[in-house]
Amino acid sequence: MYLHLGQSVVVPFDSVVGVFDLDNTTGSRITRDLLRRAEREGRVETVTSELPRSFVLCSENGEQKIYLSQLTTATLLKRSEGGGSGLQE
Repeated sequence: MYLHLGQSVVVPFDSVVGVFDLDNTTGSRITRDLLRRAEREGRVETVTSELPRSFVLCSENGEQKIYLSQLTTATLLKRSEGGGSGLQE
């Protein structure tokens, strides 16, 4: 199954490590360092042309990637539970 993150981006559901609210988590130096390092290494993909509201950390084959999404964590949670239009087989 896949999780739709916005625009036309989907990721394998089992690759999702975590979904994080940008407003709540970027207050932490550790999170800012993680995002900065991932950006520098080319592991960040922006899924939106709007202001991102969340980021999704994925890991596949030992590689980590971060997706910045305009969707809220609540919307992504709903999609992951099959209650929205975002979980696809």
